[in-house]
Amino acid sequence: MGIFTLEHSRAAYRADFALYGCVITLLSGFLAMQSPRAQSIPIAAISVAGLASWSLIEYLLHRFILHGVQPFKSWHAEHHRRPTALIYAPTVLSATLIFTLVFLPARLMSNLWWASAFTLGVLSGYLAYAITHHATHHWGASRAWLRQRKHWHALHHQRHGPAGCYGVTTSFWDRVFGTDKRKSP
Repeated sequence: MGIFTLEHSRAAYRADFALYGCVITLLSGFLAMQSPRAQSIPIAAISVAGLASWSLIEYLLHRFILHGVQPFKSWHAEHHRRPTALIYAPTVLSATLIFTLVFLPARLMSNLWWASAFTLGVLSGYLAYAITHHATHHWGASRAWLRQRKHWHALHHQRHGPAGCYGVTTSFWDRVFGTDKRKSP
């Protein structure tokens, strides 16, 4: 299996989680040890803003890109056909997109510290999404929050009825944009 395949071995699948976990740890350490002390509060706030913005990014990507734009639509359809297969965006692709669409624009609009902080927040959200998505397909649900997420994601995977329930880590944006399948007739 190459680095651009959608279905991965268990080792490659786990390595993706480990890689993003390491990047988050290194970026956190970089910001904690190298950023100007006077920037500590803005950096923390911008990291939280990046984390919060991930939920909207997740919703928009899932609804409009993964369910609407080729080749992503056909790739994602394969996940719907085989939900327990180890299918996900290749790390090279996700890392390139995060760098290009998150870090670079943030860096062009601000300084290195703020761009790094925002990227840290988005990366943390992405990792939380990846773990949550994995859990909805592969783990038992002993906690109420995970049971709720598994149920919500199962609604998304239903073959019949209207599309919806695009949020994986939260149902907030589905409620805002009217894609909560539970409200459908």
